Amino acid sequence: MNGTRSFFNLYRHNFVRIAVAIPQVLVADPSFNANQTIDLMRKATERRALLVVFPELGLSAYSCEDLFHQQPLLDTSRNALCQVIEASRDIPVIAVVGVPLVIDNLLFNCAAVVHHGSLLGVVPKTYLPNYREFYELRQFAPADNRLRDSIDIAGHRDVPFGNRLLFQAEDQLLFTFFVEICEDLWVPVSPSSYGALAGATVLANLSASNATVGKEDYRRLMVADQSGRCIAAYVYCAAGSGESTTDLAWDGHGLIYENAVCVTETERFLDRAQIITGDIDLDRLAQDRMRQNSFGQAMRNHHEEVARFRTIHFSASLPASDRLPLERLYERFPYVPSDPARRDERCREVYEIQVQGLVKRLRASGISKVVIGVSGGLDSAQALIVCARVMDVIGLPRKNILGYTMPGFATSDRTLQRARRLMSAMGCEVHEIDIRPSCMQMLKDIGHPYAAGEPLFDTTFENVQAGERTSHLFRLANQYGALVVGTSDLSELALGYCTYGVGDHMAHYHVNASVPKTLIQYLLRWITGTRQMGLEVATVLEEVLETTITAELVPGNSAAQPVLGAEEVVGPYELQDFYLYYTLRFGYAPSKVAFLAWSAWHDRNQGVWPDVPESRRHQYEIGEIKRWLKVFLERFFKYSQFKRSAIPNAPKVGSGGSLSPRGDYRAPTDGEATAWLAQLEQVPDVDS
Repeated sequence: MNGTRSFFNLYRHNFVRIAVAIPQVLVADPSFNANQTIDLMRKATERRALLVVFPELGLSAYSCEDLFHQQPLLDTSRNALCQVIEASRDIPVIAVVGVPLVIDNLLFNCAAVVHHGSLLGVVPKTYLPNYREFYELRQFAPADNRLRDSIDIAGHRDVPFGNRLLFQAEDQLLFTFFVEICEDLWVPVSPSSYGALAGATVLANLSASNATVGKEDYRRLMVADQSGRCIAAYVYCAAGSGESTTDLAWDGHGLIYENAVCVTETERFLDRAQIITGDIDLDRLAQDRMRQNSFGQAMRNHHEEVARFRTIHFSASLPASDRLPLERLYERFPYVPSDPARRDERCREVYEIQVQGLVKRLRASGISKVVIGVSGGLDSAQALIVCARVMDVIGLPRKNILGYTMPGFATSDRTLQRARRLMSAMGCEVHEIDIRPSCMQMLKDIGHPYAAGEPLFDTTFENVQAGERTSHLFRLANQYGALVVGTSDLSELALGYCTYGVGDHMAHYHVNASVPKTLIQYLLRWITGTRQMGLEVATVLEEVLETTITAELVPGNSAAQPVLGAEEVVGPYELQDFYLYYTLRFGYAPSKVAFLAWSAWHDRNQGVWPDVPESRRHQYEIGEIKRWLKVFLERFFKYSQFKRSAIPNAPKVGSGGSLSPRGDYRAPTDGEATAWLAQLEQVPDVDS
């Protein structure tokens, strides 16, 4: 798995591809059904899947009813299983097929796990429905009626038999799967709950599940819920075309969920066989289980049940040597939903969280005024909007917002005019303080060359301006009995791209501190599109959104155009927010973060929303992804934690995390980035 080509293989990064296969069956014709099953196994292999799951009793068909008491059907079903096992010698995929089997004079509804000419195990159904249209107890025995834990069957001896079996790949230890059958999911405590606690990361369900109105939504809810509570992938496969329609109909509903998120699902009521595949992120499941310590507590509380499980080991022969990109679409903006309706709802909720945080702080402090610095850029615009809404909620006039724009040595006429217009449109008090005289005095006091006429635009030159602005805001807050509202965002905190202490790092209360730059852009788009603050404000915000992100601290070629944008220093925020999400939320290795970024960004049009303007349809090759990821890792892990350890209070807004030392993220301020940078070296420099 070494070399440039293998880097671009999903199995290299702890993904597995899983298939749901729904054959077109003939009732009580196991030979035909076996051929259909084998054909779909081959198609799963062509799709490079590791596991393929078939419907309940798929080799016989589920709807045989009392034909299950006929010996010819049982004999040919067993022969069909032998046929599938033999064919599997040349088909490198793990297949889980449904078959009726007689064991010790009892008939069981079983799932057989087949791989490379072997029968790894047989799992009987635990719960048998006997209500409404179901009469399974008429034909079958439940799993707990079995007399033995191993059986001789289909030419194999000592085959593990039971409903507490785990199947683990020796060459991918994160891939452990558990099998249950249909009704097992519908009970209050599903067997897969214990299977997950025992170590299964993938839960497979062979189902028949006839179609009734509204049932598909209930299936989705159950599968999503079980995958979420178990922090697992859940693979569900229902019977489809060819089952008897004497009294029932069948829709062939297949679902693959990962930790409550739908990865893919089948087309229902398709009048032919079909197969779907989904890429499962095993790292995500392992990381979430490790972090969510209540999962471990549940393991301990149910240790007696967990201890009853057996693990069957097998070699998976992972197809990891060749180039194999993800089929799964990873959104370029993980903090921002791609669906417009969900995006609007996300923006509304973030906005309300910001507002509620500041409302509570003002009420608790007894303060009725706020001071805010308005630059004419993204962050201060969003913070100002929050302040305006807070005043509306509390019932105070917006004149209680003391807005200050403070032009410095590099402030452009365009942003200055925009700041004035925005404050005026908001209805707050509009003030302007030219900080250049006080900055020049400080530069003289400390002997900086710029004060003597030398054009030295270093960090000191920049931070003198940032510090003067914040110093003014705090003293104004003292003078007017107000609270300073901070504007710096999550992306800047992650990269350390904020002036420590007396700078944009500090405030009495922050509203943007856990909101990334990419989300702030869409918050402003949402506020503009919904006219939350009126047409005049929306017009100014549209101009803000069209402007290059810059701190305007270093003079450019003209007063209208600063020379250096922030993204030229720290990298594209759309990439840096992507890195932040997968580093902070999941703790992924840099090589995996780079692979995900390449999957999302290497194709100019892949994953691009229809409403994304052409100017934002960017493309990044692996070399550029690696370059900016190195910047992120160095700034995030080595240089910037001391700033995050001393940030003011701010509300957490998303599951992607915050960087508050009192909330989501606690880290030493003197740590090293060595381990992360070493893993970054696994990333190639060019696409290949």
